[in-house]
Parts: sequence; structure tokens; C-alpha cells
Amino acid sequence: MAVRMYAPKNRYLRIMVQNEHGVFKGQVRVTPDEAVDMNLLRVAVEESWGLQDDALVWVRVVRRSIDARKIPVVMQLTVEAGGEGVPEPANEIEDWVWQDVSNSPEVFIIGSGPAGLYAALELIMQGVKPIVIERGKDVRERRRDLAALTKDHLVNPDSNYCFGEGGAGTYSDGKLYTRSKKRGHLKEALEWLVVHGAPDSILVDAHPHIGTNKLPAIITSIRETIENSGGKVLFNTKLTNIVTENNQVVGVELESGGVTEIQSCESVILATGHSARDIFEMLVNSGIKVEAKPFALGVRVEHPQSFVDTVQYHGESRMNLLDEERLPAAAYNLVAQIDGRGVHSFCMCPGGIIAPCSTTPGEVVTNGWSPSKRNSPFANSGMVVTIDEAVWEAAGFSGPLAAMQYQAAVEQACWEAAGSTQAAPAQRLTDFVEGRPSRDLPECSYLPGVTPVDLNMLLPKMVVRSLRKGFIEFDRKLRGFIHEDAIVVAPESRTSSPVRIPRDKITLEHPELKGLYPCGEGGGYAGGILSAAMDGRKVAISVAEKMATPI
Repeated sequence: MAVRMYAPKNRYLRIMVQNEHGVFKGQVRVTPDEAVDMNLLRVAVEESWGLQDDALVWVRVVRRSIDARKIPVVMQLTVEAGGEGVPEPANEIEDWVWQDVSNSPEVFIIGSGPAGLYAALELIMQGVKPIVIERGKDVRERRRDLAALTKDHLVNPDSNYCFGEGGAGTYSDGKLYTRSKKRGHLKEALEWLVVHGAPDSILVDAHPHIGTNKLPAIITSIRETIENSGGKVLFNTKLTNIVTENNQVVGVELESGGVTEIQSCESVILATGHSARDIFEMLVNSGIKVEAKPFALGVRVEHPQSFVDTVQYHGESRMNLLDEERLPAAAYNLVAQIDGRGVHSFCMCPGGIIAPCSTTPGEVVTNGWSPSKRNSPFANSGMVVTIDEAVWEAAGFSGPLAAMQYQAAVEQACWEAAGSTQAAPAQRLTDFVEGRPSRDLPECSYLPGVTPVDLNMLLPKMVVRSLRKGFIEFDRKLRGFIHEDAIVVAPESRTSSPVRIPRDKITLEHPELKGLYPCGEGGGYAGGILSAAMDGRKVAISVAEKMATPI
């Protein structure tokens, strides 16, 4: 029988329960210094729960978040603890076993991003052999193309920040935020990352983060699990057509090394990501229904990280007296409604870097990422405006690819304005809001370089108007947001897919083509690493269930 206890009325007031094994579990509010020092934390927990001094031998944090709304900053923890003779519970991560599917029925997965990789792992769990088709290179080879993009402004259409092993997720920071309410599925998705090398802190933090520097090894480990289980991952292999008969998938046309061949199959999971424009065009040209979908477009805004820290932590130092980190690099989340249109921050990267994410020569695209330590002196975030049908139609675009074409037109205009290289057009935030050109630019983390351009004259008028009003509103919410050393870099345009590939709500198949399963961000059904991964699992389960059902 569990014993329920209540703490005395003090700054740590929280409910606590002791189970039949003698393990205490409850919540505490502690200082950042107490949260990072286990001895201090133990004392704080004892005080919080009204226990005697030295009543606890061990304390383990199982959930962690920061409450920085007021002074002082407080860490909100859910902890387990035990006294003398009470063993610490074993690690709760399930012992996942991946079965041998070498001789099992096959399913083709197009794309090795989070959706594709998790679909492959789930198929293995279901006893189905995944064949993962990836147009780009493995992580090791992909790094060379990223270096060429950054240093030499060379865009490889098949190997870049969006395409290659792990997809955009590999080099997009590793933020694992999701609005999913299905906690069981979310926990399993995180556990799969941990068993493949992610730090187990992602199971604890309210806003988990891995870091771009750690993700490649994790992605490689997932691929090894797929291959060791009998699945296949084919790199430098591009889908060029889906072969159909009587509204049913019967094969895929693949091109590799200049050679094209058709592989027979009845099920294809299409997990190509939000930037696979050639795939969207191929679907339209093949008569397969797709739809233009609203997305968001804007800029990257970069501040000194020290400014964000000072504002968000009310002047509290992130470091303790021993110069050890007591608080992580601060982040923000900003939202406003401007003239009936949403303006919001997107993919905020504390201690981060702005990266070049073009997928085709003749365009400029920006995104952001952070290393695991989030130790860059800069903080950047997408600042974007909702783009809907009214916007792209007013600009002269129509049809199922209208939103994508509008997106591409903005990216191409930015490329031309900055000198037709991967240098990005940029402006001081103060100048952008005031509507005047910048004579010079502050230091910026975008390594291909930035070029002074009046973004008021470059970006679509509706986007400019919404952003300028939005920034003034954000300055009220985050005092000093319109900072003299902040820079605006354009464009932030790949927030989500500008195309939706329809699918049945029950079977998850395309409603007009049996055997085609749109999946993840590219299909319009996810918006980040975790949501894409969970959608990949969801689709894989549907595919496996159909294969197991007698006709």
C-alpha cells in the first residue's frame, strides 16, 4: 500500500508518495545549484518532504524543467529517492530486441530521415524486411558535401543538410520537442534513440536536445541495427517513378550510378522529407494526387546568447562559483497575431549556428542548429509568417504545387540579391524594423557569409509587414528583442512541407493509389524529429497489418 505524505509549507512544497518497496517519488522545486549537486539535492529533497536529515541515501531525477518566469529561477524536478537498505530501481528502458527479417516479405521505404528510419525499425519489430532507399550519402561521406556547401558554396542536390543519411534530422539540432499527447509512443521513440547512443538525459528533460555533433553516430547505429536485422539501406539511390497497375503500386523505378532499374513491390512508404521537390513533381506528372499546403516563411534572427540569457534568467548567472554550468543556454518562444495572421518563432537554437540548407543550385535557404553543449556565443531562431492560399494565389501561383513554387521563388530571389552564391541577404534587426538599409552588419554565425541587403525591398510585402509588426510585439514580450547587435538573415523557408500527399485516415494509404503510404514531414503529417519518427512507426504498423491480413 502506497503511503501519501505532504511536505511542510516551505519553498519546496510538493506532494510525495512512498511505495511498498520504500522508494519515495515526488516533486521538488530547487535552485539551479541544488539541481546540479547531488548532495545539495538530497538535502533539499529531505527538507521538502519533511524527512529527517540523512534519511536518504540516493536521489534520482526522472523529470526536469526550468521555471524562469520570476526571480529566482527555479528547477522543477520529479525525483525518486531511497534510504538505507532501499535499492535504486533498475533502468526502466525496455530491452528492445530486433528480430531477423532476412527472409521476410519486403517493404520499400523512400528516405532515411526520422520517419523512414523509425518505419524501418518498426517493420523489423513486425517481422517485415525494410528496404530503405536514400538518394544521398552515408553520414561520413555526407560531411564532405556539407563542408563544400559551407566553404565553397557548392550545392549537391542529393547530399546536403536536407538529403543524406538521417535526412534533415541529422543536422538540424536534435531538438526533440513535440506536442504529441501519446506519452507511451513518445517514451518509446526516445528510448529507441537512447539504445542507439543518445544520452539518457533526453528521457528526463522537459525539452530534450541531443545536438548536431552527436546525432551522426546515433543515426549510424540505427542503420547498423537495420542491416544487422536483415534489412537493407541503399545509398546514392533515387526514386524516379512509382510503377502502378489498376490503381495499385506494383514497383518502384530506381536510379543509381546512372543505371535505372525497376524493383517489384506492393507497398511503398514515402518518407522523403519536406524538400524533395522532384518527388512532388514526379507524383503530379504521374497523375498521383497531391495538394498545396499552407506553410510558414520568414527569416532567421540571431542575437548574442548573453542577451537572451540575461533577459530570460533575469540577470542570474548561468555559471556557479566554480565556473560550472548551473543553467543551460536560455531559449525563448514567441507568438503573435498580426492582422489576423500568425507570426511566431520556429526552431529556436540557443548557443547555435545558422546553417546553409539549399538543396538546389540557384537558391539560398537558412536553418539553425546547436551543438550538444550549446556553447556558441549566438542564439538564433526562425521568425516566420503563415503563408496560405490567398498569399500564393495573389503572387500568381496556382495548382497542387503552388505553395512550393512560391517558396522556391523567394529562395531564388534571395540568392540573386546576395550575389548568386550561398552568401545570404541580411540586415540589422533595428534597420529592418525602421525600414532603412544597413550600412554594416554585426558578427554572424552563418559561415558562407552575409551580404547587406534591404530585406524590406526583397521579401514579399505581406511577410515584411507581418514581421516588422511582430518584432515590435516581441520586443514588448522579451524586452530588448530589437537589439542593436541582432541580425536578420533570409530566408527561413523550409519550416514544413508546402505539399500534402493525401492518405486515408484509417489505412494511411493514398486514397487513389493502394500500396502508397505518405509519411512524415514530406507528406504533411509531421513537424519535427519526434513527430516524424512516430508517424513512421504508425505507418509501418498499418503496412504490416495489411500484409498480415488474408485477402
